[in-house]
This record gives sequence, C-alpha cells and structure tokens, in this order.
Amino acid sequence: MRELVERGIEDGVVGGPPRRGRRRVMVNLAESPLGWLRSRGHVDARQFEAGERLRADYETATLGPRVTMRWDASPRAPRGAAQIDDATTAQIAARRRFDAAVHAAGPGLSDILWRVVCAGEGLVASEKLLGWPSRAGKLVLGFALTRVADHYGLP
Repeated sequence: MRELVERGIEDGVVGGPPRRGRRRVMVNLAESPLGWLRSRGHVDARQFEAGERLRADYETATLGPRVTMRWDASPRAPRGAAQIDDATTAQIAARRRFDAAVHAAGPGLSDILWRVVCAGEGLVASEKLLGWPSRAGKLVLGFALTRVADHYGLP
C-alpha cells in the first residue's frame, strides 16, 4: 500500500510540510525504514528477512507501547496468591525468540537494530539519538542484521 505525502527537506532531513522555495520530496508513509533500505540496495534479502522476523516477534510478543487502554477484566487473586499472567503461549515464545535474537546481535549493535527495525525510526534520527556520526548507522545496522540472520539460520 502506498500513502504518499509531500514533505519539505531542511538540511538533508525530511521534515514537515514543504515551504515555498524549498526542496520537496514525496514520502511513502506505509514504508518501513528497513523496507526503504532494502528497496535502495543498502540491505540484502537475507538481512531484510532477519529484520522482518525480528519485527514480527516484537509485535507478537506485544513489547511495544499500548495505544489504548485494555478493557478486559483484570484477574483478582486471593491474598497471598501468585499473580496471574495473562500472556499467551505465542506471546511468551515470541518474547523468548526476540530476546535471543537481540542477544545474538550483541550489546553494541542491538540499539540501532531495535530503533530501526522495531521502533520504526529512520537511520538519521537513530544516529542523532545515539550520538553517532553520519552514515555510521547503516554500517552497524548491517552487522546487526547479519548476526540476527545467522541466529535465525537463514540461508
């Protein structure tokens, strides 16, 4: 699906609505940062598949922030009883796969991996938030995705 929006470019960063006399670019809001990297040849098919599996595990495990309030009834446990966990077996398995994959990526690589693949941040924004130099994120993300692909046993 394509959701094209026209955005202005300020100092090489795609920003808000375009201003008169400034450069403009069309942005597909439905495209993920990982998909953008894949479509431009910065990430190979194996790395892309590893990133998509990681994101699927992240979403299945419901590790992201909740957007709305949960309306299901909360279980009431008698005093002194253990808390009841409402996580499904699929969520627990996905959480274990996600944790193992992030651990396989390593401590120096997991930050950019989570930001770009799971949180959907762009490379430029991730580099700035991590305090990294320009274009370092693409290289480090490639290393992280290769390690995750090895972990998943992708051909």
